[in-house]
Amino acid sequence: MLDNTIPFVEMKGITKFFTSVKANDNIDIDIRHGEILAILGENGAGKTTLMNILYGLYKPDTGRIFIDGAEVVIASPREAIQKGIGMVHQHFMLIPTHSIVENIILGMADNQGILHLRKVGAKVSKMAEEFGFQIEPYRKVKELPVGIQQRVEILKAIYRGAHLLIMDEPTAVLTPQETEDLFKLLKRFVQSGNAVVLITHKLNEVMGIADRVTVLRDGKYVRSVAKAATTEAELAQMMVGREIDLHIENQWQSGRSPRSETAKPLLLMEDVMLRDKNHHPVLDGLTLELYKGEILGIAGVSGNGQEELSAVLAGLMKAEKGRIYFNDQEITNRSSHEMIHQKISYIPADRQNEGLILSMSIRENLLLKSYDQSPFFKNGVLNRKGTVENANRLINLFNIKTPDGETLARNLSGGHQQKVVVARELSLEPELIIAFQPTRGLDIGAINYVHQLLLEARLAGKAVLLISTELSEIFNLSDRIGVIYRGKILKVMDTSETSIQEVGLLMAGVDTKDSL
Repeated sequence: MLDNTIPFVEMKGITKFFTSVKANDNIDIDIRHGEILAILGENGAGKTTLMNILYGLYKPDTGRIFIDGAEVVIASPREAIQKGIGMVHQHFMLIPTHSIVENIILGMADNQGILHLRKVGAKVSKMAEEFGFQIEPYRKVKELPVGIQQRVEILKAIYRGAHLLIMDEPTAVLTPQETEDLFKLLKRFVQSGNAVVLITHKLNEVMGIADRVTVLRDGKYVRSVAKAATTEAELAQMMVGREIDLHIENQWQSGRSPRSETAKPLLLMEDVMLRDKNHHPVLDGLTLELYKGEILGIAGVSGNGQEELSAVLAGLMKAEKGRIYFNDQEITNRSSHEMIHQKISYIPADRQNEGLILSMSIRENLLLKSYDQSPFFKNGVLNRKGTVENANRLINLFNIKTPDGETLARNLSGGHQQKVVVARELSLEPELIIAFQPTRGLDIGAINYVHQLLLEARLAGKAVLLISTELSEIFNLSDRIGVIYRGKILKVMDTSETSIQEVGLLMAGVDTKDSL
């Protein structure tokens, strides 16, 4: 019988440096038998680092680990597995060309040194049934949907004796239905005294599944609290250290005039095709329309053509087939420079590698797309006074926290780096804004700020193409929602006339006409 007075796992005084950066700062946490513990915090809070220490991937600089009251040293993932700890990473560790059962037993042998695939396959199938789903044990991993691949990772850990499952941002690649199925599996797992650690930054997930929540901020422990004794607003305040307004009104409910039946789309994409280096279609006959004064949200599981869609519109990739029209002019395969002059702005998903030059100053980054235009460029000479005035104006307007415009972009926090990108793109007075994962990695306050700017642009008559894997963001901001699946827009719906269930089914490629 379990002694619930002794935590399953205790981590005491855990500190971890990466060069001069303190990723974990004297953290104490405990994990209890039979619970789902959410470790909540913004990107960079130290959540994954802490759990990588528990899983033996990193060695702490100081601190101690206890399992069921006994101190242990975990020097490698193999030792963690031997001690009953399994981890499912954001990026799965499966071999796509191997079968489910081959992946599960990889590196294992029975007492005779021989692996009996059929025997293992039967055992794995039975385990899956106990957790409420079915698998085909001899099917290749590359043939499986992402949600099933994740379950294979979980089965792999359980088969090897895991009593504690660490799940690192597990819903990032799942549809809503797959997320619901995952949570059911995790709840079954803890019913027999096992434990789950859910690493996340999503408040709705915490409130949906966790028994208890531990909040980290800037590498430090903030507080642990029972889910039943807290609220999303309180957790948000713990995460960022200040009060946050979480309310964003669903914008289709107000502030939008009905579109005229004779209105022409500002942006029209017709049958756009693009293949990857292996000649697989990543945009497969994609067609969409976007109108002035609206936000069109593009929902989908990551890897279904979102990156290519944004890159083609920004002039960074060339379509192999199809036509793109903007303001009644064909702009198919125009260069990125030409797209800028067409009044198309692009907020990329990766601000550090695609949105900024980190070794340059804020002032210089704010000029990257307009340095050759008046008033910055006169008589063949860059007007420094004009560039300084521009930087100061945008720093004040967008509330960028910096002493001055000469601060290097690399020295800003992620949120303020994103503000520089957004400030530059909106200062170009665009007619179309392509916003690809515009709030990825930002704290809640910065997310709300970016959302407000996009809404203001929409109300000013701009068109916004919002490409995001965060369904809450899509539903809260979009007038219409299109679902991208394997490079196609399967369906476009008014936000007021659809649901997360319908969008989730479409994200999995299911024809909702037959399913709802």
